[in-house]
Amino acid sequence: MAFSAFFFSLMGAMVKLAGTSVPLFEVVLARSLVVLVLSGAALLRDGTGFRGDEPHLMLLRSLFGFGALSCYYFAVIHLPLADATVIHFTNPVFTALIASLWLREHMGAREVLLVLASLGGVVVVARPGFLFGGGGLPALPVLVGLCGALFSASAAVAVRRLRNEPPMLVVFSFALVSTVVSLPVAAAGFEWPSPFVLLVLLGVGVATHFGQVFSTWGLRLERAGRASTVGYLQIVFAAAWGWLLFSDAPDAWTGLGAAVIVGCTLVLLRLHPVR
Repeated sequence: MAFSAFFFSLMGAMVKLAGTSVPLFEVVLARSLVVLVLSGAALLRDGTGFRGDEPHLMLLRSLFGFGALSCYYFAVIHLPLADATVIHFTNPVFTALIASLWLREHMGAREVLLVLASLGGVVVVARPGFLFGGGGLPALPVLVGLCGALFSASAAVAVRRLRNEPPMLVVFSFALVSTVVSLPVAAAGFEWPSPFVLLVLLGVGVATHFGQVFSTWGLRLERAGRASTVGYLQIVFAAAWGWLLFSDAPDAWTGLGAAVIVGCTLVLLRLHPVR
């Protein structure tokens, strides 16, 4: 799980590097193409097949995933890497909220308070001017990042409905839909990347693949609740990449907001332990 957090943070750093040279949807397309090839090869190797039992739900999950990916990448490009990562990590708490509405999973007053407290953590990270008197993050990327967390939570709930589908087929479907949707948008404003940026775009897809592989291994070897908490190392790694590559040292407000969001998620795991 620590390796997974490292590779996902590396993906974010390379997205930020590439996003300064090419449009957003070229980055999304490159990531989707690489994952499409790798997951397709895995399906061919295993002889799983490319058709699931619930294609409509698979499509819905893929569209949610595409929205999450696009919004997260936008936030990464336009915000300090650590801040964008912290905002994205509100998605586990949103997952509980959406699951209560979609899957009728129980959600009491404590869970609602955790959702509100997580949003309070985002406010601390963003530091809007009307509350903090200036010096905060730009509002649009923060709102887009929150939308990405909501889409990510929706995709996670959809995956819970796809329990009988092979995991690699879900990954392949997500990559296929993301490729199809992002291709015309990327083609409309295409800018040919330099050799260095092309290598970085390839690295985005490869880092994503390794992040998913190590996450899968970790969840097989350790209880889900304990394994998931290790994923918060991604915030630490993201802060390190931001400082090393972009001179974006996180401040005390980012640390405080991250502590609130991580704390809310850990409490939620104790209320609803994952089997």
